Amino acid sequence: MRMRLLSPWLILAALVVLAGLALSQANSQSATLVVNGQSGQAPVIQIKGRSYVDVESLARIANASLSFKGTQITLTLPGFAASAPAPQASQPPASGFSKEFMRAGIEEMSVIREWRSALVSAVQNGYPITEEWMAGFRGQATTNLRLAQVAASTDSDQSAFQLLSNEFDNMQKLSNKLLAARKDMNYMSADALKNDPLNQQILTCARSLAAMASSGQFQDDGSCH
Repeated sequence: MRMRLLSPWLILAALVVLAGLALSQANSQSATLVVNGQSGQAPVIQIKGRSYVDVESLARIANASLSFKGTQITLTLPGFAASAPAPQASQPPASGFSKEFMRAGIEEMSVIREWRSALVSAVQNGYPITEEWMAGFRGQATTNLRLAQVAASTDSDQSAFQLLSNEFDNMQKLSNKLLAARKDMNYMSADALKNDPLNQQILTCARSLAAMASSGQFQDDGSCH
């Protein structure tokens, strides 16, 4: 009969099930092998005090399946067949702000803040407000807004982007309003923006967006609509 040696874990299993059996010191003999309550005769050999059992006999007694592939021997016991991997639970949608959107959103708000500060300073100090001057702020804010849109990946990102876009639109409206006033040579006091509703809305929305960025969680704010 062709003999095949067990892999190390099968050797350990054989030693466990053979413990207590009355085996003689002969090199080869037939012994009763019990595996999971199933018994049968199997040839056993001893080498240097260790007992080895024929793997094919072990498979027959245990009602197991046996396969060979190169130098690999696979013994599958009943009830221990490899089961298909359990289907992964669907991942819940990501919440909170993504790092990419946070970075792009903060950069957009920084440009809008500088844009607004430039307008306020110009009004307070009577500086001329020109289209060319405002174009630089508007262009950079437009670019950053697009980057924020591309970076938006979570539900919170998408919701916050809408508020960020509204802030940009309101900033554009305020800029156009002041440009038109200067073009028409309308008088504008130094504190003209202090009580301007649109300017106050932009300022309040900016504070709300800053608070969201700090907490990492979206909170709707009417001032940004």
